[in-house]
Amino acid sequence: MNYRETLNWMFAQLPMYQRQGASAYKIDLQNTIQLAAYLKNPENAFKSIHVGGTNGKGSVSHMLASVMQEAGYKVGLYTSPHLKDFRERIRVNGEKVSEAYVVDFIASHQRYFETNQLSFFEMTVGMAFQYFATSEVDIAIIEVGLGGRLDSTNIITPEISVITNIGLDHTRFLGDTIPKIAKEKAGIIKKNIPVVIGKTIKEAEEVFVKTSRKLHSRLYIAEGFEGEAYTSDLKGYYQKENIKTVLQTVEVMKSVGWEISDQSIKEGLLQVRKNTHLLGRWYILQEEPKVICDTAHNEGGLLFVMKQLSDEKYDRLHIVLGVVDDKDLDTILPLFPMHAQYYFAKPDILRGLDAEKLKKKAVEFNLVGKKYDSVTDAYESALQQATSNDVVYVGGSTFVVAEIL
Repeated sequence: MNYRETLNWMFAQLPMYQRQGASAYKIDLQNTIQLAAYLKNPENAFKSIHVGGTNGKGSVSHMLASVMQEAGYKVGLYTSPHLKDFRERIRVNGEKVSEAYVVDFIASHQRYFETNQLSFFEMTVGMAFQYFATSEVDIAIIEVGLGGRLDSTNIITPEISVITNIGLDHTRFLGDTIPKIAKEKAGIIKKNIPVVIGKTIKEAEEVFVKTSRKLHSRLYIAEGFEGEAYTSDLKGYYQKENIKTVLQTVEVMKSVGWEISDQSIKEGLLQVRKNTHLLGRWYILQEEPKVICDTAHNEGGLLFVMKQLSDEKYDRLHIVLGVVDDKDLDTILPLFPMHAQYYFAKPDILRGLDAEKLKKKAVEFNLVGKKYDSVTDAYESALQQATSNDVVYVGGSTFVVAEIL
């Protein structure tokens, strides 16, 4: 198989939570543990930082990778989902894994994957860990895919565990209360391994304190971090919290022997997009009309993004909106502005919510617009109707932003 055929096989043959939903969510780590053993445990060949949370874990992962690169380390970065190309998930010093490596890895182990019915995510985690081991990285930043306790990445023993924040998301799998979700996220805390918590709330903090004490893991709350103020090339309002989480994590890294200068921190935060090629976070696609896209898709993320959007200056606001079918629309739709013109569309995945259903639900919150056959059609219509002094916002789902990018 060539690269495209390999990807088609991966997506078609193996369940993937982001596209299919519940059928791809596994109830234990046994498959991943067995896969790691089959691959001769590549996760033991490199040091790592494990990053989980409801919102911000992708940005924090990219920021940490950028800082560590500026400090002179060879850095692996594993994130999910991808926006344009599967290879975005697996990088070393910002460079994507090669197409040839992806093809060879699948070809070499395809029989094992089929025999053991591995999920897309399990297989991809194995690929990433093997690639980082082969590349002899100094450290890998590993982003949790879903939850924490049962996530396939949770077979590593990191230098530090990081949990950015807790919010109500993926409640079908992680629980319908903050304490239940916090317990799942806290599953990445390891015995005697320090843990950094970003923005927290009382209900979640109680879970983290209890878990860290039980495991003798020193707990750091980044929300109260005091130190030199740094800025980033990532301009979303929500990045202020993420920067604090990164700074606290770096301080802990330094305390356990990693050499990271203040200059490396400064340059790392200012060069995230250049060093790691992060896309989709308050991403400005063009000016006149100004087009902004953001992958925020739950209440916690959208609160920040809608506040930032309200501070933009424009004559008219156009919003291209699509969501997946497990979103709590009663929670997220009230966050969107009523004065905007809406362009509803279904993301091109199995889990995408029908545009007509989204439009009808949006009317209940006085969000008025038209439905379109595709995200591309909706976006092109918004651009046609917008003048140079207008703003076009694209969002609601990672998959909507991916189609535009």
